[in-house]
Amino acid sequence: MGDVSGVIRAELEQIELRESVRVLYAVESGSRAWGFASPDSDYDVRFVFVRPVTDYVRLRPLRDVIELPIDNSLLNPLDINGWDLVKALNLFRSSNPPLMEWLVSPIVYSEVGTLATELRALAQARYSPMRMSYHYLSMAKRTYKEYLDGKSEVSLKKYLYALRPLFAVRWMEQRQTPPPTNFDTTLAGITIANEIRSKLSDLLQRKRLGGEIAAEAKDVVLIEFIEGEMERISALVRDLPDPEMPEEPLNSLLWNELGLPVTATRKDGLEHGN
Repeated sequence: MGDVSGVIRAELEQIELRESVRVLYAVESGSRAWGFASPDSDYDVRFVFVRPVTDYVRLRPLRDVIELPIDNSLLNPLDINGWDLVKALNLFRSSNPPLMEWLVSPIVYSEVGTLATELRALAQARYSPMRMSYHYLSMAKRTYKEYLDGKSEVSLKKYLYALRPLFAVRWMEQRQTPPPTNFDTTLAGITIANEIRSKLSDLLQRKRLGGEIAAEAKDVVLIEFIEGEMERISALVRDLPDPEMPEEPLNSLLWNELGLPVTATRKDGLEHGN
């Protein structure tokens, strides 16, 4: 990981020079951040960037994403892309789960200033369990439909791709906070049946040792658990809290990164924002 981290940080520096942006926050996402990467897993690098202030007052706005072609020159392919700060803050207002997971990724390549710290604090106070649960439920249903339902043989990672979002919802139910990115941390912090926990411990060990295509005969117990959780969450998700995320503290964060003055009386969005 050490050598690859250096390559990733060097690539982020090149992005800053080539695109005339500042990278504010860069992390690992995907299976490596979740904690169940295989030896041949990709590196999925995600970052938030900000442009010079004049780039935000153009007649033709610049793209709000930067996407690099996947680099297959390394032993593990390198996938790097990022979101403009304005895009990221708008998604944050909607409790966008991928962005929420970036903020608590256990693998951080770059963190400049206090942006990520302030967003983490705001997320704890004003995230939407309803919106995040709808997203996670959709992820689980899509994985189940495409890779688990009716299959006689299942890729090991597909169980995890279905269970991870379901456990994220369970974390929010039981802990009343946004879920961690790391799967082991989530699993340790929720209550589930011992039989499921034991099966997952074995599954994680085999996934980490095996390749990306590792597969075996389907596990009926896990399939039935996944089906039951999807049904249970579907029945409760519409009644979960959906607090409004205040706009003013996010505007203040944006203005601060652009070097613009921030009005002190409007800085505390938790009290004054709408």
